[in-house]
Amino acid sequence: MNRGFAFHGAVLGLFCLGFGAVLAVTNRLTEADIAARATEDRQASLGQVIPDGIHDNDLLADVVRIPAEPGREVTVYRAMEKGTVTGVAYEVSGTGYAGKIRMMLGVGADGRVLGVRVLAHRETPGLGDKIEVKKSDWIQRFAGLALGDPPVEKWQVKKDGGQFDQFTGATITPRGVVAAIRDGLAFFSEHQTQLTEVRQDVR
Repeated sequence: MNRGFAFHGAVLGLFCLGFGAVLAVTNRLTEADIAARATEDRQASLGQVIPDGIHDNDLLADVVRIPAEPGREVTVYRAMEKGTVTGVAYEVSGTGYAGKIRMMLGVGADGRVLGVRVLAHRETPGLGDKIEVKKSDWIQRFAGLALGDPPVEKWQVKKDGGQFDQFTGATITPRGVVAAIRDGLAFFSEHQTQLTEVRQDVR
């Protein structure tokens, strides 16, 4: 009986070892493709919030990282034209009805919104998903606005005394998005000099 247990244990061990080897090889073979896809997705997201006409550089190649709260930093992609920073883009996030909403925010050097696009969310289809540009033009209405235009106290949905429309049957989702964009603009204002200055060691 002991020999039987030993045999089955050996077979199981060999099976696990073989399965692990297959996973390792598969991961190695697909790692480059996954990384390339992630780069393509990031480039596409940046292209939606930073107009092609305002930069002549590779957005993915000109990056600065700004410390945020302890243990976290914000990766900022900078748009440049003829050596001058014309805009930046970085991720912001808000809390929706079903959880975290991740967005890419583009901000011009003057502090005005260039564009906002949702990267990921779990909001209710037919209600909260109107934050997606393919479902509604709602999120495109932020373009051209700034932290003081409208005034800070108006950066809320209308139900809360602000100027931004909420969705019928879904107030929490747009409330979270508006707050995230407002906070993202505040981040730009706080770090504007650092984000827009050009140093020789950055280029």
